Amino acid sequence: MGGLSFIDPQQPFASITPLKTNMTLKQLLWCSTFLGFISINAAAQSNTWPNKVIKIIVPFVPGSFTDTAARVLSVELAKQLGQTVIVDNKGGAGSTLGTDLVAKSAPDGYTFLLTDNSFAVSTALYEKLPYNPVKDVAQVTIVAESPAVLVARPGLNSKSLKEIVQYTQKNQTALTFGSGGIGSSAHLAMEAFLTQNNLQLTHIPFKGIAGAITDVAADRVDLAIGSVGSAQAHIKDGRLQGIAVSGAQRHPLLPQVPTFAESGFGNYKMMYWFGLMAPNGVPKDIIDRLQKEVVHALTQTKVQEVFASAGVKPATNTPAEYTNLVHDESAMWAEVIKKAGLKSMSAQ
Repeated sequence: MGGLSFIDPQQPFASITPLKTNMTLKQLLWCSTFLGFISINAAAQSNTWPNKVIKIIVPFVPGSFTDTAARVLSVELAKQLGQTVIVDNKGGAGSTLGTDLVAKSAPDGYTFLLTDNSFAVSTALYEKLPYNPVKDVAQVTIVAESPAVLVARPGLNSKSLKEIVQYTQKNQTALTFGSGGIGSSAHLAMEAFLTQNNLQLTHIPFKGIAGAITDVAADRVDLAIGSVGSAQAHIKDGRLQGIAVSGAQRHPLLPQVPTFAESGFGNYKMMYWFGLMAPNGVPKDIIDRLQKEVVHALTQTKVQEVFASAGVKPATNTPAEYTNLVHDESAMWAEVIKKAGLKSMSAQ
């Protein structure tokens, strides 16, 4: 008796009857063919990538360095890949709106995210996110990094970091600091320094770091921490006092500003990073190729000039290294948030 057999537990073995195998075999053959087609189609998509427009979503409004980086890179990547690369700004909800759009996009290699430290901050800060930052988003490579710089209003009597700390130790909450909003990278960058040194300042949140920098320059707010790119022009023309910059060395655009380490606070390691991410599930060969294309794009003169003018340095890493960086930073920010007594929020 050929084919498969079905055993009825209610009947004696002598009553074994042949199973209707024709439909079963057809179904098996159809499934095998279909699965084979999917595998071949996925491989074909990877081999021919890219064959249509690529979109880079920036989860911030135009004008930030994240936006600038995406636009200058899109030009170079379009040349290298032979396809149009467009930038789409989807700001809102502390960068989680645009990130959610990418997390829920098809993992076909045509939608990417260019974001910054806020991705790790959001993971630590928000109790509920519309996406799973580990399962729904994959890292490709960072594209740049920048030190943080502490700035003070021009009329502040304390002219060095040591003087500011000594004054604050005696007058807790007397000084104010501005940030780009509760939970923003500028907010938590300051909280990290304060918790390290058991200090308290009065937080004044703004809708963006530009607003905070403007009010510090206008002598209305005492201090702020931002990226070098957000503050260097104001420091150069004397509208802000440059107090300290993170990193192992002084920044070439701000040679007169000492490092945190030089000022006696070497434990402060805050660095801003900017990088590309993708929906989880994008084929590994596409991720690897895009990482290599970014590495090449960052060697181009135009990209380096734009980055240098903003005070940032081109930088790359592997997808695995970037994933580890995000994991470590999320844990670090969670600790800062806990020590600062900040409550978890829900992303809207």
